[in-house]
Amino acid sequence: MIAKELIAPKSIVVVGGTDNIHAPGGKLLKNLLDGDFNGDLYVVNPKKDEIQGLKVYHSVDELPQVDMAIMAIAAKFIPDTVEILTEQKATKGFIILSAGFSEESHEGEELEKQIVEQINKYDGSLIGPNCIGVLNTNYNGVFTTPIPTLDPNGVDFISGSGATAVFIMESGVPKGLTFNSVYSVGNSAQLGVEEVLEYLDETFDAQTSSKVKLLYIENIDKPKKLLKHASSLIRKGCKIAAIKSGGSEAGSRAASSHTGALASSDTAVEALFQKAGIVRCHSREELTTIASVFMHKELEGKKIAIITHAGGPAVMLTDALSNNGLEVPSIEGAKAEDLLTKLFPGSSVANPIDFLATGTAEQLGDIIDAVDNDFDNIDAMVVVFGSPGLFPVFDVYDLLDEKMKTTKKPIYPVLPSVVNVAEEIKHFLAKGRINFPDEVLLGEALAKVYYSDKPVEEKIELPEVDSEKIRSIIDAANNGYLEPEKVVELLDAAGINRAGEAVVTTKKAAVEKANNLGLPVVMKVVGPVHKSDVGGVVLNVNDNKTIESEFERMMKIKDTTAILIQPMLSGTELFVGAKREDKFGHMVLCGLGGIFIEVLEDVKAGLAPLSNTEAHQMIQGLNSYGIIRGARGQEGVNEDMFAENVQRVSALVNIAPEIFEMDLNPLLGSPNRVVAVDARIRIEK
Repeated sequence: MIAKELIAPKSIVVVGGTDNIHAPGGKLLKNLLDGDFNGDLYVVNPKKDEIQGLKVYHSVDELPQVDMAIMAIAAKFIPDTVEILTEQKATKGFIILSAGFSEESHEGEELEKQIVEQINKYDGSLIGPNCIGVLNTNYNGVFTTPIPTLDPNGVDFISGSGATAVFIMESGVPKGLTFNSVYSVGNSAQLGVEEVLEYLDETFDAQTSSKVKLLYIENIDKPKKLLKHASSLIRKGCKIAAIKSGGSEAGSRAASSHTGALASSDTAVEALFQKAGIVRCHSREELTTIASVFMHKELEGKKIAIITHAGGPAVMLTDALSNNGLEVPSIEGAKAEDLLTKLFPGSSVANPIDFLATGTAEQLGDIIDAVDNDFDNIDAMVVVFGSPGLFPVFDVYDLLDEKMKTTKKPIYPVLPSVVNVAEEIKHFLAKGRINFPDEVLLGEALAKVYYSDKPVEEKIELPEVDSEKIRSIIDAANNGYLEPEKVVELLDAAGINRAGEAVVTTKKAAVEKANNLGLPVVMKVVGPVHKSDVGGVVLNVNDNKTIESEFERMMKIKDTTAILIQPMLSGTELFVGAKREDKFGHMVLCGLGGIFIEVLEDVKAGLAPLSNTEAHQMIQGLNSYGIIRGARGQEGVNEDMFAENVQRVSALVNIAPEIFEMDLNPLLGSPNRVVAVDARIRIEK
């Protein structure tokens, strides 16, 4: 738990405070003073007696007891300063702005560890080092601007980057986005994004806490903690949006399976966010736009009315909504005709509702009332109203504010004239409103929020498997790929339905086993990774002579140690796989199998353990879901059985975390069965 002295200190010392407001120590002190911090404020500087009107202490030894210290001094002086503060001044809260630590050198990393150990010894809390600080309704503990409007109903924002935190605030403030708190965690020496989120979860109060959380993350060091507390907050009624940057770097380890090639660390991030219910964003503007959507009434349906006095933005917004799965339905009938009589000639109510550049505030009110009360096929409305600069529009924005208080359906205001009517927009935002200056960003954000997943249930029921048998096989296995017979045993223990098979090393055994299984059969090499690429798969073998000749040919293929024989089955080729991702645990993936997996790369991933609901969502999220469901008269696949296989792989890797990579490719799916035909399992202990 974070010490209360970091959140609501009764006294603060700025170590390294100065009169120079262009230096971090000076600007931070000014921000504290400008923010009317209502506790005791101290400054330590060995060279001054008074700074910014405050008495100065020449060293920390001279200080009275103080709850929190904010440091803007050279890294090498900080360990001794922290020692005095913790041991002599009962200081529990620390913010270290200074750089020169783990981000810079090994020596800096050692200093950082020393500081954390000292603070931990006294149950203190540290933000930083190498950060811009903390901002909340109690104090302005940052050395940057802007200082946004602080409001308990504003967003809680946690950032792994100080500069990016500033840029995100600069994106949100002009829209009218308010903040309850900002945490810039810097090097996260003690408290990172995950720990701050944990604190927000454990102290959450449904009546008083902010319901919107924003995250900017560069490294997810504790994914399970992030998942636990993000999903917990969302279940409590919060909404969370996040940027996770750095997802495009190539993996450091070459993958040797289909799953490994398709599952990157960014896939794991995507799966974590989906499991938690976090809306993932990819830019600052998208993040603050999503946050702005969160601050409005919730969109409960996907049918949107566009109310506009300008045609172009309405067309672009219609495209953005329609292309992302929302609808702009036609409005017609007697009530539509009645509304049209209240508008100027040339207006249209078909949706978009265009009441022309000459439209008035009164007409806008009539339109909003009609959409709210008369048209059941509309769930929300977007009002686009700018100005060519010919006359003020205070009356329009005042009316819009009043209607947003009373309508049942959410209203999202697009006020694009940020220059021509800057004063009117400022007036609108001062009422606690938010503006969406770009209609396309709004349209895309609405769709992303509407289609975002809810967090998964806390307790996930997995299919029953033979845990004892699975552990005995894994415990006895060496690193590397399991022998085919052990793979078979593992699949049976996990309850995964598989085709009958035999592994043979002689021609005589090949003929005997093939006839026992029943002709026709499939013959595959054992050993080479990509069997098809080396001519190591032969289908529909229907006589003993072909069995013998193919056995001889295939045994000569490089790295072949045996031949696998299976009955020839038919169905849609499917794929289920798993890969262990550092810190995240196992990702389970599914999609179409066979050659399609590499050609289409159409897979969905989830973090184990997976619920039945998640397994179905993964399958239904595939671009190729139409094939699985059955398209153009073709047989589909039993989706419940496919989902059960996804869950059983999830249960298997849950019991056997030593499984590094696993492929079931293909499984053959039909309306009556889903059968694993080929499997590879790689162990890394």
